[in-house]
Amino acid sequence: MQKTYLTGDRPIGLAVGDFNNDTRLDIVVSNAGNNTIGVLLGYGNGSFASQKTYSTGAYPFALAVSDLNNDSRPDIVVTNTNDATVSILLRYDRGAMKNEITFTPSAGAHLTCVASSDFNNDSLLDIVVANYGSNNLGVILGYGNGTFGNEMIFSTGLKSHPYSIAINDFNKDGQVDIAVANHGTKSLSTFLGNGNGTFES
Repeated sequence: MQKTYLTGDRPIGLAVGDFNNDTRLDIVVSNAGNNTIGVLLGYGNGSFASQKTYSTGAYPFALAVSDLNNDSRPDIVVTNTNDATVSILLRYDRGAMKNEITFTPSAGAHLTCVASSDFNNDSLLDIVVANYGSNNLGVILGYGNGTFGNEMIFSTGLKSHPYSIAINDFNKDGQVDIAVANHGTKSLSTFLGNGNGTFES
């Protein structure tokens, strides 16, 4: 049976996490037309509360859920396509979110996808973004407190326009690797991790 819940204007990205620590899964949606994300808390029976919205940058697009400040609570990362920024919303007790950090990756980035993993083996989660407009990936290493270092750029090729990202250990060496779908060149690129935050393409 279909159930429908209202979101903001132009919902695009979706992700799932337990945002209020009740062991029930909740949903977060990016409302691109309203420059917000909406969090819908789950009741554990397949139904959800109405969304509570939080402000982001311009045209929020992709979402990722990870614990970025090492407090065992899921936080939200969102790429803002129109102003080429990344927003980090840290989760506090009882599900409250705060738009703690907004930072700008490479110039002309036109961000699409975002994902999170530990790329440098320090047990702290990092971020990778697909920079559609500048034809590269941006890897940003986390400090474990919700803040991040400078973006490291890895080219995906001229006019490649990277769009989506997948993360796994593709060569079974125990290091995190990245695969990216290149919208502009009808191709897929892999970046093998060196375990220190850098990659071989």
